[in-house]
Amino acid sequence: MPGLSTATGLTTRLIACFDIIDGRVTKARRFEDNIDVGDAAQVAASVYADGIDEIIFYDILASAQRRQADLATIRKVAERVFVPLTVGGGIRSLQDMHAVLAAGAEKISLDSMAVRNPSIITEGSVEFGRQCIVQSMQVKRVPATPQIPSGYEVFIDGARQATGMDAVVWARRGEELGAGEICVNSIDQDGTHEGYDLQITRAIAEAVNVPVIASGGAGCAKHAAAAFTEAGASAAIVSSLLYSPRMERTLPVGEIKAELAKYGLPVRLV
Repeated sequence: MPGLSTATGLTTRLIACFDIIDGRVTKARRFEDNIDVGDAAQVAASVYADGIDEIIFYDILASAQRRQADLATIRKVAERVFVPLTVGGGIRSLQDMHAVLAAGAEKISLDSMAVRNPSIITEGSVEFGRQCIVQSMQVKRVPATPQIPSGYEVFIDGARQATGMDAVVWARRGEELGAGEICVNSIDQDGTHEGYDLQITRAIAEAVNVPVIASGGAGCAKHAAAAFTEAGASAAIVSSLLYSPRMERTLPVGEIKAELAKYGLPVRLV
């Protein structure tokens, strides 16, 4: 469904994604070499004041360390922002979902755990409503095969473990299970500043009837515009543009939204 955002009249959304380690925002490239950005609550307050539409908070070590998400940091972030906050990492049960929602999150992101236990998507959707459940997936370009016809495979555990699952098939399955939104993060493009993988973003947007978030690769405002106009995304993660230490020049949210407006895309005014 290319052009979903404009076709439905919905506001295009810009999202800041926080990869959290010990209460601090970090920035990686292709899921490696995380560079420290700053205290999570302070970075959250800054991007909120700048006009960001949503924040996604990933406790990137929680699952590997087999622990609950960092509730203390989630609370600190939630106290500083008044836009939707999605939390992922370390969510293995309805109890974990209740805990992060009580800490201030509005939506739950399910990634590796959903692959291992797909029913958790349905459990969360029934308990909290479809709008609360985000199916997040890390995808990588691979040779197309009968098993992976799209040429994009789903990876889990911080993009370290291949699953043998086709990304488009998994997206459709996630929607069937109850996901209300799908975040598609390109492992190949992540942190490169070379633009989103529009091919897989578009393929998934055309395959499902829920909003799709483009993630991985934004290096300029035009890249964000392309996610909406060419790939049919409903939202775009623009973390590198906002605060990556690897960027020669970061951009204020208002400048990105001004570029989107040039394409006739509806934006929430800063």
